Amino acid sequence: MATTKRTLSCVSCKLRDGDVLTPKMQPHGKGHKGILIIGEAPGKVEDRRGLHWQGRSGRLLQRTLKKFDIDLFEDCVCVNAVNCRPPKNRTPSTFEVDCCREVVVGSLIEKMKPKVIILLGTSAVQSFLGQRWTTDLGGITKWRGFRIPDQDYRAWVIPAFHPSYVMRVESREANTVWEQDLGQINDALDCRFPVFKAPKIRIIEDLEELRKFKDYDEIAIDYETTGLKAQRKGQRIICAGLAASDKEVYAFMMPRTKAGRRPFLELLEDPTVGKIAHNIKYEHNWTKERLGVEVQNWQWDSMQAAHLLDNRASITGLKFQTYMNFGTLIKDEAGEYLYNKSETDAGMNRVYELLEQEEGETKILKHVALDAYYEYLLAKKQMRELDYQYLPF
Repeated sequence: MATTKRTLSCVSCKLRDGDVLTPKMQPHGKGHKGILIIGEAPGKVEDRRGLHWQGRSGRLLQRTLKKFDIDLFEDCVCVNAVNCRPPKNRTPSTFEVDCCREVVVGSLIEKMKPKVIILLGTSAVQSFLGQRWTTDLGGITKWRGFRIPDQDYRAWVIPAFHPSYVMRVESREANTVWEQDLGQINDALDCRFPVFKAPKIRIIEDLEELRKFKDYDEIAIDYETTGLKAQRKGQRIICAGLAASDKEVYAFMMPRTKAGRRPFLELLEDPTVGKIAHNIKYEHNWTKERLGVEVQNWQWDSMQAAHLLDNRASITGLKFQTYMNFGTLIKDEAGEYLYNKSETDAGMNRVYELLEQEEGETKILKHVALDAYYEYLLAKKQMRELDYQYLPF
Protein backbone atom coordinates (compact mmCIF):
# COMPACT_ATOMS: atom_id res chain seq x y z
CA MET A 1 0.00 0.00 0.00
CA ALA A 2 1.18 3.48 -0.71
CA THR A 3 3.07 5.08 2.12
CA THR A 4 2.94 8.63 0.79
CA LYS A 5 1.10 10.73 -1.74
CA ARG A 6 4.37 12.23 -3.01
CA THR A 7 5.63 11.27 -6.45
CA LEU A 8 8.17 8.53 -5.79
CA SER A 9 10.99 7.46 -8.10
CA CYS A 10 14.46 5.93 -8.28
CA VAL A 11 15.81 9.14 -6.75
CA SER A 12 13.63 8.58 -3.68
CA CYS A 13 14.50 4.88 -3.39
CA LYS A 14 18.30 4.98 -3.78
CA LEU A 15 18.63 1.18 -4.25
CA ARG A 16 20.30 1.83 -7.58
CA ASP A 17 23.05 3.77 -5.80
CA GLY A 18 24.06 0.73 -3.72
CA ASP A 19 26.12 -2.34 -4.58
CA VAL A 20 24.03 -3.20 -7.65
CA LEU A 21 25.48 -4.58 -10.88
CA THR A 22 22.32 -4.14 -12.98
CA PRO A 23 20.40 -1.09 -11.71
CA LYS A 24 16.87 -0.56 -13.01
CA MET A 25 16.75 -4.01 -14.62
CA GLN A 26 14.57 -3.84 -17.71
CA PRO A 27 11.55 -6.06 -18.44
CA HIS A 28 12.55 -9.26 -20.21
CA GLY A 29 10.63 -11.67 -22.47
CA LYS A 30 8.79 -11.60 -25.79
CA GLY A 31 5.27 -11.94 -24.38
CA HIS A 32 3.78 -13.83 -27.34
CA LYS A 33 0.81 -15.00 -25.25
CA GLY A 34 0.22 -11.66 -23.53
CA ILE A 35 1.28 -12.82 -20.05
CA LEU A 36 2.95 -10.39 -17.65
CA ILE A 37 4.74 -11.87 -14.64
CA ILE A 38 5.54 -9.59 -11.69
CA GLY A 39 7.96 -11.03 -9.15
CA GLU A 40 9.63 -9.62 -6.06
CA ALA A 41 13.17 -8.38 -6.84
CA PRO A 42 16.31 -9.53 -8.66
CA GLY A 43 18.55 -11.95 -6.80
CA LYS A 44 22.32 -12.32 -6.93
CA VAL A 45 22.32 -14.36 -10.15
CA GLU A 46 19.83 -12.06 -11.88
CA ASP A 47 21.81 -8.99 -10.87
CA ARG A 48 25.01 -10.50 -12.30
CA ARG A 49 23.42 -11.59 -15.60
CA GLY A 50 21.15 -8.59 -16.02
CA LEU A 51 18.04 -10.72 -16.66
CA HIS A 52 15.05 -11.79 -14.57
CA TRP A 53 14.46 -15.36 -13.30
CA GLN A 54 18.00 -16.74 -13.81
CA GLY A 55 18.45 -18.52 -10.48
CA ARG A 56 16.82 -21.53 -8.79
CA SER A 57 13.47 -19.74 -8.43
CA GLY A 58 13.49 -18.99 -12.12
CA ARG A 59 14.20 -22.60 -13.04
CA LEU A 60 11.28 -23.79 -10.91
CA LEU A 61 9.02 -21.20 -12.53
CA GLN A 62 10.14 -22.28 -16.01
CA ARG A 63 9.55 -25.99 -15.28
CA THR A 64 6.11 -25.37 -13.81
CA LEU A 65 4.95 -23.16 -16.67
CA LYS A 66 6.21 -25.75 -19.18
CA LYS A 67 3.65 -28.18 -17.75
CA PHE A 68 1.00 -25.82 -19.10
CA ASP A 69 2.74 -25.29 -22.44
CA ILE A 70 3.91 -21.80 -21.47
CA ASP A 71 7.48 -20.67 -22.15
CA LEU A 72 8.64 -18.17 -19.54
CA PHE A 73 10.64 -15.98 -21.90
CA GLU A 74 8.82 -16.55 -25.20
CA ASP A 75 5.24 -16.28 -23.97
CA CYS A 76 5.67 -13.92 -21.02
CA VAL A 77 7.17 -10.56 -20.14
CA CYS A 78 8.97 -10.59 -16.78
CA VAL A 79 9.50 -7.74 -14.36
CA ASN A 80 9.80 -7.32 -10.58
CA ALA A 81 8.07 -5.18 -7.99
CA VAL A 82 11.53 -3.71 -7.35
CA ASN A 83 14.02 -3.85 -10.22
CA CYS A 84 17.28 -3.21 -8.38
CA ARG A 85 18.67 -5.98 -6.18
CA PRO A 86 18.11 -5.17 -2.46
CA PRO A 87 21.19 -5.65 -0.24
CA LYS A 88 21.76 -9.31 0.75
CA ASN A 89 18.67 -10.32 -1.24
CA ARG A 90 16.38 -9.02 1.50
CA THR A 91 12.66 -8.54 0.88
CA PRO A 92 11.95 -5.11 -0.65
CA SER A 93 10.37 -2.58 1.68
CA THR A 94 6.93 -1.17 0.98
CA PHE A 95 8.59 2.19 0.30
CA GLU A 96 10.87 0.65 -2.32
CA VAL A 97 7.90 -1.04 -3.99
CA ASP A 98 6.09 2.31 -4.05
CA CYS A 99 9.10 3.97 -5.68
CA CYS A 100 9.23 1.36 -8.47
CA ARG A 101 5.47 1.18 -9.07
CA GLU A 102 5.35 3.68 -11.90
CA VAL A 103 7.88 1.62 -13.85
CA VAL A 104 5.98 -1.63 -13.29
CA VAL A 105 2.35 -0.58 -13.37
CA GLY A 106 2.29 2.87 -14.88
CA SER A 107 4.60 2.32 -17.83
CA LEU A 108 4.82 -1.39 -18.59
CA ILE A 109 1.19 -2.44 -18.23
CA GLU A 110 -0.07 0.56 -20.15
CA LYS A 111 2.35 -0.20 -22.99
CA MET A 112 1.99 -3.99 -23.05
CA LYS A 113 -1.75 -4.31 -22.33
CA PRO A 114 -1.39 -7.90 -21.09
CA LYS A 115 -4.19 -10.44 -21.16
CA VAL A 116 -3.05 -12.06 -17.92
CA ILE A 117 -1.04 -10.60 -15.03
CA ILE A 118 0.64 -13.04 -12.62
CA LEU A 119 1.50 -11.64 -9.18
CA LEU A 120 4.17 -13.82 -7.54
CA GLY A 121 4.37 -13.06 -3.83
CA THR A 122 3.36 -10.25 -1.50
CA SER A 123 5.63 -7.60 -3.04
CA ALA A 124 3.99 -8.15 -6.43
CA VAL A 125 0.55 -7.73 -4.86
CA GLN A 126 1.73 -4.51 -3.20
CA SER A 127 3.13 -3.26 -6.50
CA PHE A 128 -0.02 -3.92 -8.50
CA LEU A 129 -2.69 -3.06 -5.94
CA GLY A 130 -1.03 -0.92 -3.29
CA GLN A 131 -1.94 2.44 -4.78
CA ARG A 132 -5.56 1.45 -5.41
CA TRP A 133 -6.16 -0.65 -2.26
CA THR A 134 -5.03 1.59 0.57
CA THR A 135 -6.22 -0.32 3.67
CA ASP A 136 -5.97 -3.96 4.80
CA LEU A 137 -4.16 -5.11 1.66
CA GLY A 138 -2.69 -8.17 3.32
CA GLY A 139 -0.22 -10.63 1.83
CA ILE A 140 -0.15 -13.34 -0.79
CA THR A 141 -1.92 -15.93 1.38
CA LYS A 142 -4.98 -13.68 1.32
CA TRP A 143 -4.93 -13.15 -2.45
CA ARG A 144 -3.66 -16.39 -3.99
CA GLY A 145 -6.09 -18.76 -5.64
CA PHE A 146 -8.28 -16.16 -7.30
CA ARG A 147 -8.61 -15.25 -10.96
CA ILE A 148 -9.63 -11.61 -10.92
CA PRO A 149 -11.07 -9.75 -13.95
CA ASP A 150 -9.44 -6.39 -13.20
CA GLN A 151 -11.63 -3.76 -14.86
CA ASP A 152 -9.07 -0.94 -14.72
CA TYR A 153 -6.53 -2.83 -16.81
CA ARG A 154 -8.89 -5.19 -18.67
CA ALA A 155 -6.71 -8.14 -17.69
CA TRP A 156 -7.08 -11.31 -15.65
CA VAL A 157 -5.02 -11.10 -12.46
CA ILE A 158 -3.75 -14.32 -10.87
CA PRO A 159 -1.87 -13.99 -7.55
CA ALA A 160 0.29 -16.98 -6.58
CA PHE A 161 3.11 -17.89 -4.22
CA HIS A 162 6.59 -16.77 -5.18
CA PRO A 163 8.62 -19.79 -6.34
CA SER A 164 11.26 -19.13 -3.67
CA TYR A 165 8.57 -19.73 -1.04
CA VAL A 166 7.55 -23.02 -2.66
CA MET A 167 11.18 -24.16 -2.61
CA ARG A 168 11.76 -22.96 0.93
CA VAL A 169 8.83 -24.75 2.58
CA GLU A 170 9.47 -28.02 0.70
CA SER A 171 5.82 -28.98 1.10
CA ARG A 172 3.81 -31.18 -1.24
CA GLU A 173 0.73 -29.13 -0.37
CA ALA A 174 2.42 -25.81 -1.23
CA ASN A 175 3.64 -27.22 -4.54
CA THR A 176 0.16 -28.53 -5.37
CA VAL A 177 -1.43 -25.17 -4.58
CA TRP A 178 1.27 -23.39 -6.60
CA GLU A 179 0.63 -25.55 -9.66
CA GLN A 180 -3.15 -25.20 -9.31
CA ASP A 181 -2.85 -21.42 -9.23
CA LEU A 182 -0.58 -21.23 -12.28
CA GLY A 183 -2.85 -23.74 -13.98
CA GLN A 184 -5.45 -21.00 -14.23
CA ILE A 185 -3.38 -19.09 -16.80
CA ASN A 186 -4.57 -21.04 -19.84
CA ASP A 187 -8.17 -20.91 -18.62
CA ALA A 188 -7.85 -17.13 -18.44
CA LEU A 189 -6.30 -16.92 -21.91
CA ASP A 190 -9.11 -19.01 -23.36
CA CYS A 191 -11.88 -17.13 -21.54
CA ARG A 192 -13.56 -14.04 -22.89
CA PHE A 193 -12.79 -11.15 -20.57
CA PRO A 194 -15.99 -10.02 -18.79
CA VAL A 195 -16.65 -6.29 -18.79
CA PHE A 196 -18.85 -5.07 -15.95
CA LYS A 197 -20.67 -1.81 -16.52
CA ALA A 198 -21.74 0.48 -13.73
CA PRO A 199 -25.50 0.34 -13.06
CA LYS A 200 -27.91 3.21 -13.46
CA ILE A 201 -28.54 4.67 -10.00
CA ARG A 202 -32.08 5.87 -9.39
CA ILE A 203 -32.78 8.09 -6.39
CA ILE A 204 -36.26 7.57 -4.95
CA GLU A 205 -38.05 10.58 -3.52
CA ASP A 206 -41.50 9.03 -3.01
CA LEU A 207 -41.33 5.59 -1.39
CA GLU A 208 -44.63 4.63 -3.06
CA GLU A 209 -42.34 3.72 -5.98
CA LEU A 210 -41.09 0.77 -3.89
CA ARG A 211 -44.37 -1.07 -4.39
CA LYS A 212 -43.13 -2.30 -7.77
CA PHE A 213 -40.54 -4.42 -5.97
CA LYS A 214 -43.34 -6.77 -4.91
CA ASP A 215 -43.11 -8.22 -8.42
CA TYR A 216 -39.49 -9.37 -7.93
CA ASP A 217 -38.48 -12.81 -6.65
CA GLU A 218 -35.62 -11.39 -4.61
CA ILE A 219 -34.01 -8.05 -3.76
CA ALA A 220 -30.72 -7.07 -2.15
CA ILE A 221 -30.91 -4.62 0.76
CA ASP A 222 -28.18 -2.45 2.22
CA TYR A 223 -28.28 0.21 4.95
CA GLU A 224 -25.98 3.05 5.89
CA THR A 225 -26.33 3.88 9.54
CA THR A 226 -24.90 6.18 12.17
CA GLY A 227 -22.82 3.44 13.81
CA LEU A 228 -22.52 -0.27 14.49
CA LYS A 229 -24.83 -0.79 17.46
CA ALA A 230 -28.51 -0.36 16.61
CA GLN A 231 -29.50 -0.60 20.29
CA ARG A 232 -27.54 2.47 21.34
CA LYS A 233 -29.38 5.70 21.98
CA GLY A 234 -29.41 8.16 19.10
CA GLN A 235 -28.58 5.66 16.38
CA ARG A 236 -30.60 5.61 13.16
CA ILE A 237 -30.67 4.28 9.62
CA ILE A 238 -29.65 7.13 7.30
CA CYS A 239 -30.46 5.60 3.92
CA ALA A 240 -31.08 2.33 2.10
CA GLY A 241 -30.17 0.77 -1.23
CA LEU A 242 -32.24 -1.82 -3.14
CA ALA A 243 -31.15 -3.91 -6.12
CA ALA A 244 -33.19 -6.43 -8.08
CA SER A 245 -31.37 -6.57 -11.42
CA ASP A 246 -27.93 -6.17 -12.97
CA LYS A 247 -28.98 -3.02 -14.84
CA GLU A 248 -30.10 -0.53 -12.20
CA VAL A 249 -30.20 0.07 -8.47
CA TYR A 250 -32.30 2.28 -6.21
CA ALA A 251 -31.47 4.37 -3.16
CA PHE A 252 -33.39 6.65 -0.81
CA MET A 253 -32.95 8.60 2.38
CA MET A 254 -34.83 6.93 5.21
CA PRO A 255 -37.96 8.94 6.11
CA ARG A 256 -38.18 10.08 9.71
CA THR A 257 -41.83 9.10 10.14
CA LYS A 258 -43.37 5.64 10.17
CA ALA A 259 -46.01 6.80 7.71
CA GLY A 260 -43.30 7.90 5.30
CA ARG A 261 -41.56 4.54 5.66
CA ARG A 262 -44.73 2.47 5.23
CA PRO A 263 -44.13 1.24 1.63
CA PHE A 264 -40.62 0.10 2.58
CA LEU A 265 -41.82 -1.62 5.75
CA GLU A 266 -44.49 -3.49 3.81
CA LEU A 267 -41.86 -4.65 1.35
CA LEU A 268 -39.64 -5.89 4.18
CA GLU A 269 -42.56 -7.80 5.71
CA ASP A 270 -43.72 -9.29 2.40
CA PRO A 271 -43.04 -13.07 2.60
CA THR A 272 -43.30 -13.49 -1.19
CA VAL A 273 -40.19 -11.41 -1.88
CA GLY A 274 -36.84 -13.01 -1.02
CA LYS A 275 -34.32 -10.77 0.72
CA ILE A 276 -30.53 -10.69 0.21
CA ALA A 277 -27.89 -8.96 2.35
CA HIS A 278 -24.15 -9.08 2.92
CA ASN A 279 -24.40 -10.04 6.61
CA ILE A 280 -28.09 -10.63 7.27
CA LYS A 281 -27.63 -10.21 11.01
CA TYR A 282 -26.73 -6.53 10.58
CA GLU A 283 -29.67 -5.52 8.38
CA HIS A 284 -32.14 -7.66 10.35
CA ASN A 285 -31.07 -6.23 13.71
CA TRP A 286 -31.21 -2.61 12.49
CA THR A 287 -34.61 -3.17 10.89
CA LYS A 288 -36.02 -4.62 14.09
CA GLU A 289 -34.46 -2.06 16.45
CA ARG A 290 -34.93 1.12 14.42
CA LEU A 291 -37.84 0.42 12.06
CA GLY A 292 -39.85 -1.77 14.41
CA VAL A 293 -40.52 -4.68 12.02
CA GLU A 294 -39.06 -8.12 11.33
CA VAL A 295 -37.78 -8.81 7.83
CA GLN A 296 -39.59 -11.76 6.28
CA ASN A 297 -38.05 -14.33 3.91
CA TRP A 298 -34.35 -13.79 4.19
CA GLN A 299 -33.06 -15.85 1.29
CA TRP A 300 -29.32 -15.31 0.95
CA ASP A 301 -26.40 -13.98 2.96
CA SER A 302 -23.57 -13.24 0.52
CA MET A 303 -21.05 -12.90 3.36
CA GLN A 304 -21.84 -16.36 4.75
CA ALA A 305 -21.85 -17.84 1.25
CA ALA A 306 -18.40 -16.30 0.65
CA HIS A 307 -17.23 -18.08 3.80
CA LEU A 308 -18.63 -21.37 2.53
CA LEU A 309 -16.79 -20.98 -0.75
CA ASP A 310 -13.48 -20.03 0.91
CA ASN A 311 -13.03 -19.87 4.67
CA ARG A 312 -9.81 -17.85 4.74
CA ALA A 313 -9.82 -14.84 7.04
CA SER A 314 -10.27 -11.28 5.77
CA ILE A 315 -11.78 -12.16 2.38
CA THR A 316 -15.52 -12.17 3.04
CA GLY A 317 -15.98 -8.38 3.13
CA LEU A 318 -17.98 -6.83 0.31
CA LYS A 319 -15.04 -4.75 -0.97
CA PHE A 320 -12.80 -7.80 -1.36
CA GLN A 321 -15.55 -9.99 -2.81
CA THR A 322 -16.51 -7.32 -5.34
CA TYR A 323 -12.96 -7.00 -6.61
CA MET A 324 -12.26 -10.72 -6.57
CA ASN A 325 -15.43 -11.63 -8.46
CA PHE A 326 -16.02 -8.62 -10.70
CA GLY A 327 -12.65 -6.86 -10.82
CA THR A 328 -14.18 -3.61 -9.65
CA LEU A 329 -12.59 -1.55 -6.91
CA ILE A 330 -15.31 0.20 -4.93
CA LYS A 331 -14.27 3.86 -4.99
CA ASP A 332 -16.36 6.54 -3.37
CA GLU A 333 -16.16 9.70 -1.32
CA ALA A 334 -18.38 8.48 1.50
CA GLY A 335 -16.47 5.47 2.84
CA GLU A 336 -14.14 7.31 5.20
CA TYR A 337 -17.15 8.82 7.00
CA LEU A 338 -19.00 5.50 7.30
CA TYR A 339 -16.31 3.01 8.24
CA ASN A 340 -14.72 4.96 11.08
CA LYS A 341 -17.10 3.26 13.48
CA SER A 342 -15.22 3.32 16.76
CA GLU A 343 -16.57 2.70 20.21
CA THR A 344 -15.98 6.34 21.14
CA ASP A 345 -18.67 9.03 20.99
CA ALA A 346 -21.38 6.47 21.75
CA GLY A 347 -20.30 4.40 18.75
CA MET A 348 -21.25 7.09 16.24
CA ASN A 349 -19.49 7.43 12.91
CA ARG A 350 -19.03 10.65 10.92
CA VAL A 351 -22.02 10.39 8.61
CA TYR A 352 -23.59 13.61 9.86
CA GLU A 353 -20.36 15.41 9.01
CA LEU A 354 -20.68 14.06 5.48
CA LEU A 355 -24.30 15.16 5.17
CA GLU A 356 -23.38 18.72 6.08
CA GLN A 357 -21.15 18.91 3.00
CA GLU A 358 -22.26 20.02 -0.43
CA GLU A 359 -23.36 16.94 -2.37
CA GLY A 360 -23.00 14.89 0.84
CA GLU A 361 -26.43 13.30 0.45
CA THR A 362 -25.69 12.39 -3.16
CA LYS A 363 -22.41 10.76 -2.13
CA ILE A 364 -23.95 8.57 0.55
CA LEU A 365 -26.84 7.54 -1.70
CA LYS A 366 -24.40 6.50 -4.41
CA HIS A 367 -22.44 4.53 -1.82
CA VAL A 368 -25.40 2.59 -0.47
CA ALA A 369 -26.76 2.00 -3.98
CA LEU A 370 -23.52 0.43 -5.22
CA ASP A 371 -23.22 -1.73 -2.10
CA ALA A 372 -26.71 -3.12 -2.72
CA TYR A 373 -25.91 -3.63 -6.40
CA TYR A 374 -22.74 -5.65 -5.77
CA GLU A 375 -24.47 -7.63 -3.02
CA TYR A 376 -27.08 -8.62 -5.59
CA LEU A 377 -24.53 -9.56 -8.28
CA LEU A 378 -22.45 -11.48 -5.76
CA ALA A 379 -25.42 -13.41 -4.39
CA LYS A 380 -26.58 -14.46 -7.87
CA LYS A 381 -23.06 -15.61 -8.74
CA GLN A 382 -22.76 -17.55 -5.48
CA MET A 383 -26.10 -19.25 -6.07
CA ARG A 384 -24.80 -20.56 -9.38
CA GLU A 385 -21.49 -21.66 -7.92
CA LEU A 386 -23.08 -23.46 -4.98
CA ASP A 387 -25.79 -24.92 -7.21
CA TYR A 388 -28.52 -24.01 -4.74
CA GLN A 389 -31.83 -22.42 -5.49
CA TYR A 390 -32.21 -21.58 -1.84
CA LEU A 391 -29.72 -21.89 0.96
CA PRO A 392 -31.20 -21.05 4.37
CA PHE A 393 -29.01 -18.91 6.63
